[in-house]
Amino acid sequence: MVAGKGDGSQQQDWDNAEWESKPLCDFSNFRANVCEMRGNIRIHPNASSVMYMEPASSKRNELWKLKPYPRKGDELCLSKVTELTVKSSKVAPECTKYHNVPVVVFALTGYTGNLFHDFTDALVPLFTTASEFNGEVQFLITDMAIWWTRKYHVVFKKLSNYPLIDFNKDTDVHCAKHAIVGLHAYMEFTIDPSKAPHNYTMVDFNRFMRRTYELPREAVSALGEIPKAKPRLLIISRQRTRMFLNLPEIIAMAEGLGFEVVVEEANVSSDLSQFSKVVNSVDVMMGVHGAGLTNCVFLPHNATLIQIVPWGGIEGVCRIDFGDPAEQMGLRYKQYSIAVHESSLTDQYPLDHEIFKNPLAFHKGFEFIKETFMDKQNVRLDCNRFKPVLLQTLDLLNQ
Repeated sequence: MVAGKGDGSQQQDWDNAEWESKPLCDFSNFRANVCEMRGNIRIHPNASSVMYMEPASSKRNELWKLKPYPRKGDELCLSKVTELTVKSSKVAPECTKYHNVPVVVFALTGYTGNLFHDFTDALVPLFTTASEFNGEVQFLITDMAIWWTRKYHVVFKKLSNYPLIDFNKDTDVHCAKHAIVGLHAYMEFTIDPSKAPHNYTMVDFNRFMRRTYELPREAVSALGEIPKAKPRLLIISRQRTRMFLNLPEIIAMAEGLGFEVVVEEANVSSDLSQFSKVVNSVDVMMGVHGAGLTNCVFLPHNATLIQIVPWGGIEGVCRIDFGDPAEQMGLRYKQYSIAVHESSLTDQYPLDHEIFKNPLAFHKGFEFIKETFMDKQNVRLDCNRFKPVLLQTLDLLNQ
């Protein structure tokens, strides 16, 4: 990875002509700012700076400031993230470490720790940005959480052949010929193939996750291909909010239709290597809107994700968070919106309350929506009303 201390002579050979006229950073993306440089680059963690070295004759004079976490505009989130300075320069401290591979600098502190944000803010953008290097890339991580990098150590090992460097605790001056500061990110939990390097897609990411966790099933088999095998249905249960209040009834109904039912709770402490194998073993996964549905990344191709949408007019949010990503991964997708009588909100409010007549009136910002319709609501699924969704799913599995 590192060629040790140097006298600077090899830097003179670095050819940055191709990138001389290109701005160091691209701030045009609504989701993430990214800087990419080729040439003579020095990364100085002590000064929170990345310097693009210019010849004495250069007229370039650039200075950019960014927080390398893909939640642009979310000041609450970014308040915890170290700000970096990217600039053109004719003077810089001497190199103490040379990297003969590209260097990617990004932050982990933000909303990570929530499974959905682990993927949409970190793992999907990291895959999009770094997988083209086939392991020959060095990660410098600002605001690093050791427990988090340990949880996803198999992902880091798959993407990079080199030990992670904790940017905030590092005192070296790192020199590289190619550096990327920030991660490429697009809509929630998705990849935009028209903008991503090498036109990567969520199908590529889904395949990457299956291979990273060494999952055996690449695709769902049509019913009947395996004699006497029942289709497997995984129900993601929750223990604090958005719980299924009649889980035994739901299980009995699904088993009556011919499913083999598996019930698991997905939480922040789940052992992903084990949980991923459970998810990969099923044909259908269902659950109420929430971070646990992020585990759909481990489903085999053509499996079905069923998202139960709580009361509150949040169908659009649910589709953006999980529906579109699931379909882009090559999964089949069903969305079921509960009716008023299936919501525990009826225990808190009279039926003529505005929350039932006009739920959109309560859309006063995401935090208020979350508090009203997500944190304080459970689901009592009407099995007769929901049964057609499972019957349609069985039809899909027969195709």
